[in-house]
Amino acid sequence: MKLVLFDVDGTLIDSQDIIVKAQRMAFAALGLEPPSRERSLSIVGLSLVEAFTVLVGSKGPVGGLVEAYKDAFHTLRQDPAHAEPLFPGVDRCLRWLRSREDAVLGIATGKSRRGVAHLLEREGWHAVFSVIQTADDAPSKPHPGMILQAMREAGSEPHETVMVGDSSFDMAMARAAGVLPVGVSWGFQPVAALAEAGAGPIVHSFQELETALQEFLDAPSQISA
Repeated sequence: MKLVLFDVDGTLIDSQDIIVKAQRMAFAALGLEPPSRERSLSIVGLSLVEAFTVLVGSKGPVGGLVEAYKDAFHTLRQDPAHAEPLFPGVDRCLRWLRSREDAVLGIATGKSRRGVAHLLEREGWHAVFSVIQTADDAPSKPHPGMILQAMREAGSEPHETVMVGDSSFDMAMARAAGVLPVGVSWGFQPVAALAEAGAGPIVHSFQELETALQEFLDAPSQISA
């Protein structure tokens, strides 16, 4: 069995609008000038404390922004206008992977466990992912803790594991854990950032991702990333 780990925001779901809106609401609540959209999206993937530390510095009101962001995000999520749609091809790819007897699916995300639970409930994915690592379970990306814990739970070795994500943090985390990093181009960071962070293949559609994952799953297990 090989372990296929997915990031969530920017990889499985297009959550950029709600993230940017919630950030702006959080900054406004504290009377601060919000970052640009590009800057807001550049930190997606980090856990909230680390993300706001990047945005305002370690001496800024990080704790207040984190709490204001959580409140804003929760409020926005109740409004259908701020839905987080799946990227095209997600369902088909996950169904295909679930049909294989040699793959275990997992999540490694900077989202909270509550946020992941909401997504799983919304999409009916409770039986899809066997391993779930969130910002509540391990140090923030790019620390390899999420992947290392996921591999222990799944009984997988580094050469039997792949991490699929849209950010430089995902790629750096995968490299630090010794697993294969697969970048996706439809997320929130430029392809150049993924390449610089050490992405292996970078794919531009879920069809291309399926091809890359099939090659990984069909390869002899002794071949390392």
